[in-house]
Amino acid sequence: MQKYNYIITGMGASGLMLVNRLISDSFFDQKKILLIDKEIKNQNDRTWCFWEKDNGEWDQIVTRKWDHIYFGSEGYSKKIEITPYRYKMIRSSDFYNLIIQKIKENPNITVVTERLNSLKEIDNFVEVKTDQNTYVGEKVFNSIVLNDAYKNQTQFPVLNQHFVGWFVKTKQDVFDPKTATFMDFTVTQKGNTRFMYVLPTSKKEALLEYTLFSEKLLPEHEYEEEIKNYLANKGITEYDIIEKEKGCIPMTVYSFDKSNSKNILHIGTAGGWTKPSTGYTFYISSKKVKQLTRFLKTKNDLSQFQKRTRFWFYDLLFLDVLYKENGIGSQLFSILFKKNDARKILKFLDEETSFVEEIKITTSLPKQRFLKALWRRVF
Repeated sequence: MQKYNYIITGMGASGLMLVNRLISDSFFDQKKILLIDKEIKNQNDRTWCFWEKDNGEWDQIVTRKWDHIYFGSEGYSKKIEITPYRYKMIRSSDFYNLIIQKIKENPNITVVTERLNSLKEIDNFVEVKTDQNTYVGEKVFNSIVLNDAYKNQTQFPVLNQHFVGWFVKTKQDVFDPKTATFMDFTVTQKGNTRFMYVLPTSKKEALLEYTLFSEKLLPEHEYEEEIKNYLANKGITEYDIIEKEKGCIPMTVYSFDKSNSKNILHIGTAGGWTKPSTGYTFYISSKKVKQLTRFLKTKNDLSQFQKRTRFWFYDLLFLDVLYKENGIGSQLFSILFKKNDARKILKFLDEETSFVEEIKITTSLPKQRFLKALWRRVF
């Protein structure tokens, strides 16, 4: 068996963020690291967005930044300045290429294109089996969801953030490149939480994603029909589709971390790093990876890495309400943006607010619905 200090399974955002941190810190220079994935990603298979203040870790590959976002609904619509925050967009191909080039330059890192089959902790090491080989690691960081336990449990609700996106190029100047459409709920809701998400990169180019927060996915043609309808309602009929993307992200407070152990840590979506109430993962994973590399310098038991916070409970109540009444998402988000400073909402979603700030935000939502959800959870 081939032995390594660290094995990282999955070369998506969280796995590559972790190896990038390890490469960048001299503390880990002598660590022998193995990366495992069924394929080496180099195509633009998704787009990641996040907000942050000032310059950040990933600015060198940020495609576009916006100082304004647009929120739209039947009851409340507004173009909102979010400075000092900026909404940032990264194309996954740029991210993959950046990290993979660093990996190629590091002799302590081995990459294998194999499919992960299983992880098994044995005493003070972990046995990692793929479809081709068996490896041994002192510590394993896994970003691949290995089973459907989170789907099959009934203790916590599971919704999905699912979407289909088109990169389009129009004949005429039709987009406002200074404003990202954060959520536009003016699309027909059909008993769900549905919105359009628009990221203009120029007056003639934009990414449009038809997005749902709901339990069940749609046939792909239904997402695409809604994008066509949205463009038509904006008077946009002449355009070319440059690229397409789609995705599905679980929204749940299920305790993925209960599968962690002394020598195995689940990361990214597989570790519950996705923000349950929104589906955002990239920026949270970036913060978690920074915390993890600090943790590895002083501690040995990976099961002690992360603890539940009060934000977990806020997400739980929100998902309880949205799962029970999936058609009221537009109303809930409209109230949030109408009654609160958008910058405070972004800070809250980043889990960086004070308790006083959180009380103001949470009490702006319909009290009766959330009190019922609280009552059901307590009793």
